[in-house]
Amino acid sequence: MTDQVQICRFTIGPFAENCYLLIGPSGRTAGLVDPGLGSEVVLETVQERDLELEWIINTHGHVDHVAGNRFFKDQTGARLILHPADAQLAANASRQLASLQLMGLGTGLRASDSPPPDDLFEEGKPFVLDGVRFDVIHTPGHSPGGVSLRSGRSLIVGDTLFKGSIGRTDLPGGSYPQLIASVREKLFCLPGDTVCYPGHGPETTIEIERRTNPFFISDSAVGTGP
Repeated sequence: MTDQVQICRFTIGPFAENCYLLIGPSGRTAGLVDPGLGSEVVLETVQERDLELEWIINTHGHVDHVAGNRFFKDQTGARLILHPADAQLAANASRQLASLQLMGLGTGLRASDSPPPDDLFEEGKPFVLDGVRFDVIHTPGHSPGGVSLRSGRSLIVGDTLFKGSIGRTDLPGGSYPQLIASVREKLFCLPGDTVCYPGHGPETTIEIERRTNPFFISDSAVGTGP
C-alpha cells in the first residue's frame, strides 16, 4: 500500500492486464485504475466491501486499460479521469480492438468505447483520493497521454515501465525515444525504494530497474524497442 491507500491488484482479461482498486484511508472511498477487458468482476469486491467508487482512472487510453470505463461509470456513477492526449484514443476502444484482431489478438472479444472524461490529468496538478494526494507525472512514449501516479513510496506506472522491460512503442502515437526519456528523466530520479505497480506483470522498484532493466543498462538497447 501507499502510506495511506490500500492497493489491490486484479490481473484480468486476455491481455493479463493489472486493474488496481485503490481504497482510501476511510475504508469507504475507492478509485479504480485501468478497468480493462473482463474487469467487470471487480464490481463484486466493490459491492462486498461497500465501497463508494469515486474515480475511474486511466493511466493511458489503450483498449486493455479502458474497456470497462463505461460499465463502471454506468454501474457506480464514478467520475472518469485521464490525460487529454489519450481521450480520443479511449473513445475509440472498439476500433482499437478491431485493429488488434486483424493482428490475430483478442479474437472474438468486444469492447465498449469509453465515455468522455469528467476531469483531465495535468502534470503538476495533484489528483486526490479520499484526502490522499497523488502526484501526476506525464510519461508519454507508450501512448501520447500516458501518466504515472505517485503517492509516497508507491508509483502506478501503467505500461510505461515493467519489471525488466518497458511498454511497446509500435502502436499509433508510440515513441521509443520518448518512452526512454520519460523513464530516465521522470521516474529514475525517484527514490530507489519506490514500488512500481505496472499495467502488466509483477511489481518492481525504481532501484531494481535502474540497475537491471536491459533497456537502460546498455546503450545497445536504445532504438530497438520491444
